[in-house]
Amino acid sequence: MLDIEVVKGDITTQTTDAVVNAANSYLTGGSGVNGAIHSAAGPEITRALRDIGGCLTGDAVITPGFEMSCRYIIHAVGPIWHGGSLGEEALLARCYRACLDLSVKHELSSISFPSISTGVYGYPPHLAVPVAVNTIREHSRIPLVRFVAFDNRMYELFLNEVG
Repeated sequence: MLDIEVVKGDITTQTTDAVVNAANSYLTGGSGVNGAIHSAAGPEITRALRDIGGCLTGDAVITPGFEMSCRYIIHAVGPIWHGGSLGEEALLARCYRACLDLSVKHELSSISFPSISTGVYGYPPHLAVPVAVNTIREHSRIPLVRFVAFDNRMYELFLNEVG
């Protein structure tokens, strides 16, 4: 049975088995969720991601949680918004599925997601949230999925979509 939670808070403090990082394709630090996770995880994350080398849009890779409370960090590369005509919706759904697949492969029972691609990548939140929630409902094989919203607007969008 799938339990979907929506919380308002800081993704870096979540205690689920895995936390998802809204990463860039170079797997380097940046701003927003990515920058916060790199800071919270400590310097070893940079070395681990450098060894991986990169990640394609719509895909994900996994590292240990390092200095964070989670066991793993799943680094997912969502699409940059170009108006919706370049397959962004399919890429975003694929990104969430890739995270779920890694969760199953590593026998995880819980995962925390930010809203992938809705920050500097410009994906409109009101379009991204239904893709995220529907993909989780259709493909999750782990018991607990938590959406972590940083602000009230995103919290309300997720809460309304989850129902």
